[in-house]
Amino acid sequence: MTTSASAAVLADAAFGEDPGRWPLPAAATPDELWLRAVAAGGQGRYASARADLARLCRTQRDGPLTSLAHSTYASFLRQLGRHADARGWDGRASALADSDAEAAADALIGLAADALGLGRFAAAQRALHRAAERLSDAVSGRLPVRLAWVSAELAMARGEGVQAVRHAEQAVEAAATLGSARHAVKSDVVRAAALCSAGDLDAARRVADAALAETERLGMIPLRWALACLLADIGSATCSSGQMVAIRDESADTVRSRGGVWAVHVDKGTSS
Repeated sequence: MTTSASAAVLADAAFGEDPGRWPLPAAATPDELWLRAVAAGGQGRYASARADLARLCRTQRDGPLTSLAHSTYASFLRQLGRHADARGWDGRASALADSDAEAAADALIGLAADALGLGRFAAAQRALHRAAERLSDAVSGRLPVRLAWVSAELAMARGEGVQAVRHAEQAVEAAATLGSARHAVKSDVVRAAALCSAGDLDAARRVADAALAETERLGMIPLRWALACLLADIGSATCSSGQMVAIRDESADTVRSRGGVWAVHVDKGTSS
């Protein structure tokens, strides 16, 4: 496979319609290393993703792509419940972004998510405001989706269910124009949680059950785990409670076998 063909395959796995593709083609450039890491991380293959990001950072020590690599690694840590660890990586990503609007916004959204996970709601809101200011200069269509995710999560944490649903629906709409299956499913994960926070459990259950089926079809194990955690709490219309707990625990075990190190108790769906 040529380098250009590899890049197209990796881009489709990272931000397109084939997020479950494995094995992935080898990466020949720093850009391809980043795409490969993003795709592998979406499948919970954290050991593979870390190796590609480390190789990228060895060959390219500064600049926007290195900033994005740091933001990506931070996102893996957050997926494992390790927000305090992620904050350092997002801080370095912000420093490396310099004047690049996309990298800067990515890092700021990450810092907002880190602060939120640590219960620092005011800091999270400030970082989101700063990220929104950079979006007008950024060209990546995924950034408005990410901004809406974290905005919804912050609203949920504050007990603002209606606001959370509004932000989650914005994420769903933005993801629909992006063409990324992973972003579309993650937006439904956030939407289901937001509906739950607003007290609409029937709608939350419908959205989560449909998204769970997509995670199985597309091999997105971290999102499958997140949905199983939610459905284990609110109930599923398609699986029994025991089946949902089994899906949750199997997904956590798969992530662990692929190099993910969970924060204490997070793999069972509870806070550390």
